[in-house]
Amino acid sequence: MGALANFDLLSVGVAIAGTLVLGFVIYFTDQKSGTNRIFFAFAFVTAIWGLLNYLSYRVEDLSVAFALLRFELALAVWQTFIIFRLLLIFPDRDDVLPRRYLLALVVYAGVVSVLCLTPFVFERITTVTATGYIKDIAVGPAIALFGVTSIGFVLAGWIVCARKTFRLRGAQRAQTGFFLLGAIAMFLPIIILNFIFPAFLRDSRFVPYGAVSIFPFVLFTSYAILRFHLFNIKVITTSILVFVLSIVSFGQILFSGTLPAMLFQASVFMLVLVFGINLIRNVIREVEQREKIQKLAKELEEINKRQETLIHFIGHEVKGFLTKAEGAFASLTDGDFGQLPEELKPFVERSFAETRQGVGSVEDILKASNIKKGTVAYAKEPFDLKALVTEAVEKAKMAAAQKGLALTLVADDASYQMTGDRAQINDHVLRNLIDNAINYTPSGSIVVSLAHENGKVVFAVKDSGIGITDEDKQRLFTEGGHGKDSQTINVHSTGYGLYIAKQITEAMGGTIRAESEGAGRGSTFIAEFPAG
Repeated sequence: MGALANFDLLSVGVAIAGTLVLGFVIYFTDQKSGTNRIFFAFAFVTAIWGLLNYLSYRVEDLSVAFALLRFELALAVWQTFIIFRLLLIFPDRDDVLPRRYLLALVVYAGVVSVLCLTPFVFERITTVTATGYIKDIAVGPAIALFGVTSIGFVLAGWIVCARKTFRLRGAQRAQTGFFLLGAIAMFLPIIILNFIFPAFLRDSRFVPYGAVSIFPFVLFTSYAILRFHLFNIKVITTSILVFVLSIVSFGQILFSGTLPAMLFQASVFMLVLVFGINLIRNVIREVEQREKIQKLAKELEEINKRQETLIHFIGHEVKGFLTKAEGAFASLTDGDFGQLPEELKPFVERSFAETRQGVGSVEDILKASNIKKGTVAYAKEPFDLKALVTEAVEKAKMAAAQKGLALTLVADDASYQMTGDRAQINDHVLRNLIDNAINYTPSGSIVVSLAHENGKVVFAVKDSGIGITDEDKQRLFTEGGHGKDSQTINVHSTGYGLYIAKQITEAMGGTIRAESEGAGRGSTFIAEFPAG
């Protein structure tokens, strides 16, 4: 069997493969969409109609061929009814046809399709070709009803879709226009070659090629999908691959010399279609999951931004109130309003200290927020880190002494010149690491050291405190990160101190890290800066 002799068979196979692949792709992208469900029904019915259309003029048994013709007409009624509904709803998700009208049309289409199975439409075979195929058929009185119904559904769909296209604007208008052109390019040849020619001109030569008219619809719809990026490129690529494989597998049928070989190749074709459609469904699900994750990530990002803005606003308000309270307690402590009674002094001093801690906590939160937003400006200039560290250690000795801790500084007489933001490094790196060592060391000692290593200035704070577990190391230097038991020991910890220290150190071109042999075995925090 030559390939040219079976061009009509090839056209049927390609049309069926393209129609089914497109139908399943559109359906799987949104199974709740009315347009997608109706499109899938149309693709499925059209694929069956194309197969029946071919077989009715290629089956040698005349009684079987005649029955197939009747079934083809019956199916054509439903095909045109579905295209009417598709043109009516496209591109909306919800059905616009009232339920009572839909029910009436379904009943009407059902009656006409049943009539197509009776002699009222096709009475009998009148002429057979020399090769034994149907050439001419005597039609019954209901053929006009079939024609009016099928053509009426199609024309009504064209008119409704055309009016809708002119009302739409932009990309949606162009998309609907391509869809309408595809429907016209598909059904116009079918009406002429598969209905008017056989029924009125007694010419059935072109009937086996009816499936070819499906191509324009598939092509126009596919072009609209590609042009307006209606589907993910991965879905489109997979669909094209499945379609090409289907055509290749179907083409093997044309070169099969025996019936068993043809049946085997036909089975391969069906398997390729089934597995290919399943592959498309899985790819669509994967793309949908990825898009959901991306959408969720975007929503979370927006929520975080709103929360950061709110925290920043609240922080500024709270800082303002606490700063005023801090100033009032400072004035009372300094005796600006006269000598305080002895019984009030402890209360005022404690309130002053706690208010100051509150101001520091809010400042940490605001600082972290500003760093994250990139609104912090650094004033980089040369300075002596040793002088800064010495001053920080001296200021911290009173707090260490109150806990019975030995705080010492180890540094040689070398110069520790570096370039950076002196105030930021002092407030948020040096003092933070020293204060943390005091807060998290119940007893023992703290050693602050300075050294030169490989062209870097190394600042380290080593304590004999609670140590750091491997689990806690994962949270150090993260925004709001706390050790497992850190707030039990230091109730005023915000979790932002080390995060700020890390950001400032890295902004100065340095690094910061923590070392510990485990819980209860002390820890060492090390910040390295470029020397010079």
